[in-house]
Amino acid sequence: MDILEKIKETAEFLRSKGFKSPDAGIVLGTGLGGLSTAIENQIGIPYADIPNFMISTVKGHAGRLICGDFGGKKVVAMQGRFHYYEGYGSEQVTFPIRVMKELGIRALFLSNAAGGTNPAFRIGDIMIINDHISLLPNPLIGPNDDRIGPRFPDMSKAYDRDLIARADAIAARLGIEVTHGLYLSTTGPTFETPGEYRHFRIIGADAVGMSTTPEVITARHMDVPVFAVSIITDLGVDGKIEYTTHESVQQAAEKSEVKMTEIIKELIATL
Repeated sequence: MDILEKIKETAEFLRSKGFKSPDAGIVLGTGLGGLSTAIENQIGIPYADIPNFMISTVKGHAGRLICGDFGGKKVVAMQGRFHYYEGYGSEQVTFPIRVMKELGIRALFLSNAAGGTNPAFRIGDIMIINDHISLLPNPLIGPNDDRIGPRFPDMSKAYDRDLIARADAIAARLGIEVTHGLYLSTTGPTFETPGEYRHFRIIGADAVGMSTTPEVITARHMDVPVFAVSIITDLGVDGKIEYTTHESVQQAAEKSEVKMTEIIKELIATL
């Protein structure tokens, strides 16, 4: 079975369970699964029950696919994503994005928890991603299926400028402070050394994490507009680096989640 056949098989299964014609796809990162409680009229399926899906093994990732109403639109949401460091290949990590496109999404919304390398950042800041440096394996390596997307997709506008402008206006109206920045992804699963943080800052990163860029590349391969946000959960700045655990990252993310949810909900309503 080729990749397109797998995509169609999974999408058909989900449609049979009520996942029909979503306007937007959402991927919820570490500590950010609580947004899913704001989705109304939910249908939820564990990843383990979905054909061709992987299983999320990371604490803080519930491992469920949800369909329902959010911001006055139909959405499909991943309550926890897959990561390269879990031992999955890039095609497996990004497979759900391709299924979302097959289901009919018109835009993809991504969230993650990230370490801030910008000295101006504070823990709890909401950073709208406007560009990235990906140090993760590119999910498009290998034979290209022209039925899905082009061999060489353009990435000059990986993050949709219109959606970013709308999010800025929404945040201003709601009185929520946001910042913009470049996100850098690594394989993980180790948190960064002080030297790595310094290196990433030198090459232009404002925040660093272990996900997101493969999903963005995959979405753009299929011409799906992308909006992404990082919650700054720890600081990789000289003099501010502290002992970091997965639990501390989760706790910090949860504190800013309500504000992030408000922005994304209103943004989806504008589609």
